[in-house]
Amino acid sequence: MLKAVDIMTKEVKTVTEETSVRDLARILTENRIGSVPVVDADGKLIGIVTESDLIEQDKNFHIPTVISLFDWIIYLESEKKFERELKRMTARTVGDIYTKDVIAIAPSTPVSEIADTMSNRRIHALPVVDEGRLVGIVSRIDLIRSMVGS
Repeated sequence: MLKAVDIMTKEVKTVTEETSVRDLARILTENRIGSVPVVDADGKLIGIVTESDLIEQDKNFHIPTVISLFDWIIYLESEKKFERELKRMTARTVGDIYTKDVIAIAPSTPVSEIADTMSNRRIHALPVVDEGRLVGIVSRIDLIRSMVGS
């Protein structure tokens, strides 16, 4: 049975929280990839950033509905969601837009489990981590290649 270590891409492009959004866009386009793991100075996985995170910068800005009552402003929608959207749209670095709650897999994870996770969670790539360190990444194309034996 094939495992993550058998199909993963070992030479992974990575970024840090300090990487500029412009450099991220260049990395994604030049390498024709849709996501990049975010690592700290020690190479430990701390998140992932995707092309969708970049696209959100160009979407229309929705100002939340508020009610002014006396000297109070009451948000009718989540104030935190508004702040998060504003931060993403004005982002200058990866640290402003990446997902910290990343799903990662071990090198020994079976391909069937990887496929289930990607399908059920609608994820296009899963970082492969060994003792916190990034050792590879499995994308949907890696799964497809494993089906044809390439």
